[in-house]
Amino acid sequence: MCGIAGILKFGSQPVERTRLNAMGESIHHRGPDDGGVEIAGRVGLAHRRLSIIDIAGGHQPMANRARNIWIAYNGEIYNFRELRGELEALGRAFTTRSDTEVVLQAYEQWGEACVARLRGMFALAIWDQRRQQLFLARDRMGIKPLYYAVRDGELLFGSEIKALVAGGLRPRLNRAVIPEFVANRYTAGDDTFFEGVHKLMPAHTLTWRPGQGVKVRRFWNLPGDVADAHGTFAENAVEVRERLEESIQTHLVSDVPVGLFLSGGLDSSGLAGLMAPMVAEPVHTFSVGFDEQGYSELGYARAVAEAIGSTHHDVVISADRFFGALPSLIWHEDEPIAFPSSVPLNFVSRLAREHVKVVMTGEGADELFLGYNRYRVTALNERLGRVWRAIAPAMLRGATRDAVGRLPRSLRRIVERSFLARPDGIRDLFCENFSVFSAPMREQLLAGGAAGADPHARALALFEAAPGGDLSKMSYADLQTYLVELLMKQDQMSMAASIESRVPFLDHQFVEYAAALPAKYKVRGWTTKAVLREALRPVVPDAVLTRPKMGFPVPVGRWCREQFRPLVDEYVLGGRARDRGLFDDRYLTRLVAEHQTGHRDHGDRLWLLINLEIWQRLYVDGEPLANLAHEADRAAA
Repeated sequence: MCGIAGILKFGSQPVERTRLNAMGESIHHRGPDDGGVEIAGRVGLAHRRLSIIDIAGGHQPMANRARNIWIAYNGEIYNFRELRGELEALGRAFTTRSDTEVVLQAYEQWGEACVARLRGMFALAIWDQRRQQLFLARDRMGIKPLYYAVRDGELLFGSEIKALVAGGLRPRLNRAVIPEFVANRYTAGDDTFFEGVHKLMPAHTLTWRPGQGVKVRRFWNLPGDVADAHGTFAENAVEVRERLEESIQTHLVSDVPVGLFLSGGLDSSGLAGLMAPMVAEPVHTFSVGFDEQGYSELGYARAVAEAIGSTHHDVVISADRFFGALPSLIWHEDEPIAFPSSVPLNFVSRLAREHVKVVMTGEGADELFLGYNRYRVTALNERLGRVWRAIAPAMLRGATRDAVGRLPRSLRRIVERSFLARPDGIRDLFCENFSVFSAPMREQLLAGGAAGADPHARALALFEAAPGGDLSKMSYADLQTYLVELLMKQDQMSMAASIESRVPFLDHQFVEYAAALPAKYKVRGWTTKAVLREALRPVVPDAVLTRPKMGFPVPVGRWCREQFRPLVDEYVLGGRARDRGLFDDRYLTRLVAEHQTGHRDHGDRLWLLINLEIWQRLYVDGEPLANLAHEADRAAA
């Protein structure tokens, strides 16, 4: 696991080594073990290394024998030994044991098509001086991030946006993403919060050659539900376990110890139970929780750790530590932090770094196996809505919708999210129903109204393009939108602690199998992830198999109402925040008042607004990080 950055000059100007050094230094945390820069003609590459495989021989940027092809690479290729054998059979010789050299020689042998042979997670940059071609690529699921910007006769790229800023990019807020941010927490396409900065999307490559410019292409597509191509539920449960075991075994390739993030939920507990017999020494497992017992899963994690005989470690964090870390972690994440769970993820990553360099995590299982409650709620609403429309005349349906607002608040919260109150269709039942700020709220929040691009456009397009029924379509869309944001969080928060995280559920061969499983095997009645639960039954305690999903809740709403109310006053209602002109002042005042009185819980909404303002002060205003950290400390006091 590493960090990469670089500069491509379109014309004849030389690459400035000082800028390249600054870009590499800005992501030092991604690779504290080693670093290097190389300038070859119109391209400069910078690399920071966290040594995992071939610790002595994997220095980057790395060149081929002729020194006319250079690579800077971030990730792990789990089939690199097999690829090396194939390349050796073709007459190629190697000077290191690293997967980096395998990727380099695979490109030399097969060109851009080499990425289709790579099994693993990667973001890479290859400068081919023979063809005067820059080649960037990102892994199929988006496990490793890669950003780029075209500006002033050059292309900047890097593992984190801060590397582009260090290279001279002037940060400006991309106001066009605000409606999508307040609806969904994140941007689903290639836009970022930085004007002119784009994500290279998962399963995509970018090439540049003189006279051809920048070209972005897709090299892999996610398969959908092909329900008629599979066996019985029981047969698939066996196959899920066997394929997951193979993926875990593959992900254990490392020259350093591998640990595991253990939440106490089904996914990480299943990884723990399958992984423990594969390693000689007890697995190091790591968990995080809060002082508030209702928000902590530590008891379940400890029970699983005891069951598998792991060497267990956990950390408990307080509200003071949580908010004290927030400005620094927004800096690490480059953009406003979408999910409060990012913060404890960094705390457990720092704990793990005291013992290991690599950890397994359970990301991806919920999207693959329909584990979120919103999937079954949407499917139920859609089915009941069809019946309701068939038996109830339009006048009765309208009267029912009108009556919802007069219900007691506790009942209204439930009914207003059901088919009785919402229009039919996936936009309203799935996208809008689970938005942070709903469409009517966005109209009031956003200064000048909620005009602009549809915040659900990408998810809806993916939904419509997917094969299968609605459940499979929701999974297909989330795997390419929501999950990409979670993976960015996983990468940035773990790499902030200089630790590599691996995701066996997202091995592309396992994904290709699991994504094509019929939805009826994933949701059975009111049971989510049914086939995965059955697959893991022999290795997961019953208490974990049957417990309801918590989703790592964070009591941020209560904290904003109590001791950290001063942060709301400063970052939501304060003069600097209001002067930006992004949001309607009267609506913000009403939102905060409703939250303070307990009339409504706006914790998630306030979280987004606080993060956006801190991000703007850090990156757009250039305020020192120490000032913002002091603000959090002052609020705690």
